[in-house]
Amino acid sequence: MTFQKTSVALAVSLALGCVGNAHADQASDMQAKLDALQKEIQELQAQIGALRKKQEQAAPAAAAAPAKAPANEVKPGKELVFKAGGGEVQLYGHADVSLDDQTNGMTGFIHNGLPVTGHNGWVPDVSSNLSFFGVRGNRAVSDDLKGVFQFETVQKFELGSRNSFVGLQSEEYGAIKLGKTDTPYKTATARLDPFASTPGDYNAIMGNSGGDNRSEFDFRAPHSVWYESPNIQGVRANFLVSPGQNRSTDTGLYAQGEPDCSGGNSTGGLNGNAGQPTSCEDGSFATLYSFDLTYESGPLYATVAYELHKDVNRIGDEIVPGTIGIRDESAYKLGVQYTFPTKTTLNVEVERLQRDAITDSLDERTHTATWLALTQGLTPFDDLNVGWAHVGRTPGQPVEGVEDKFGNPAPAGSSNNEANLYTIGLKHRFVDKRTTAYLTYSSLVNGYWAHYSLGAGGHGLPTRNYVGDKFIGGCQTGGNCGPPFSGNNAEAVSFGLTYDF
Repeated sequence: MTFQKTSVALAVSLALGCVGNAHADQASDMQAKLDALQKEIQELQAQIGALRKKQEQAAPAAAAAPAKAPANEVKPGKELVFKAGGGEVQLYGHADVSLDDQTNGMTGFIHNGLPVTGHNGWVPDVSSNLSFFGVRGNRAVSDDLKGVFQFETVQKFELGSRNSFVGLQSEEYGAIKLGKTDTPYKTATARLDPFASTPGDYNAIMGNSGGDNRSEFDFRAPHSVWYESPNIQGVRANFLVSPGQNRSTDTGLYAQGEPDCSGGNSTGGLNGNAGQPTSCEDGSFATLYSFDLTYESGPLYATVAYELHKDVNRIGDEIVPGTIGIRDESAYKLGVQYTFPTKTTLNVEVERLQRDAITDSLDERTHTATWLALTQGLTPFDDLNVGWAHVGRTPGQPVEGVEDKFGNPAPAGSSNNEANLYTIGLKHRFVDKRTTAYLTYSSLVNGYWAHYSLGAGGHGLPTRNYVGDKFIGGCQTGGNCGPPFSGNNAEAVSFGLTYDF
């Protein structure tokens, strides 16, 4: 029994010893693993510290390095605007082409006792009407100042034939620009004419100082510097100066660097281009000054504008008939546009043109003209437009400047040279709001000695008061053409399409 107890005790002791040894071995292994893990952690912490130190050292250099310029991209929106070189560049354009049928109203007119020649009466045509393409852009040069530019062309071979400039623009102080642009006098009331660029354009009379196919006070000044004010509670002002650039004492040469007379009465000639006349003696001027002040608030738009042409030359507008007179000419006008809740827009303009003539009996420039137009919205896409322009008599007219319908030359002195322009039209805007179709009818009723013509404001093919065989420089061989005729009733029907982008 005692042996058995001793044996059991020995076995238990051996077992406990083995267990103790096992626990001791496991504790030793665990401590080794902990030591290895702690070493790895210390190594990892050292690596992280080294990496942080490297990043801290690289940060100033990264801050000093210029940011990488973003790639060019198209700006979201309806306009074709590109983000380029830290600024924006926009491509835009306007296409306007029409199918017309027009008459010069001169069937049966007489010259030198014989009927005038040529295809007088109604003649159809297809006309492009001030279609143009342009590119404009801007780039910030400071917090409130942008460099701006624009190039706009309407001719095939002359970039910048329309409004083109370079300048600086500030939201707070306005903009100053240099280049070529419509004068403030022109733009002040442009929105009052719903028939712009059609045969019924109001410039057949408004801004037209003598009844020719040019509106001398609806002018694009080819070399100018101008200021555009910021919008101050609806009020804006613009001021433009266009230097004469003419060394001729009577402004009878083309302005230096330009292909046309400053009065707009010729293309080509002195500067090496073929064309007539080779001198500028009917409306060319020296320095031009133009100013407008506008106010817009809700449905109301109102404007006053003034323009001065210095040293305007006019052959036949002086004491001795046939000589060239040099005098200042000016114009001022008041315009109002108001849109009623009935979708009716009323446009009213009163204009006074003045020549400082020495002899009133030879002055056909001084007159008062009025414009009244109404636009009635028929649907969200359709408008009905009607317009009436009237020009009053002038103090006189140059001797033999025009002929009446019987071939008699005009006498000096006051005469019936009033005229009325009547126009009616429909305009439809398609759903895209960039494509339109229009249909107009226009009638220009000249007084007995008046000689205004349709389309003087920009319609591609105006209805002139010359016979069919007349062209720049003279008549075709054997033609009985004569000078411009007065007293005709020009008419035109025009259907056109426009597209804007």
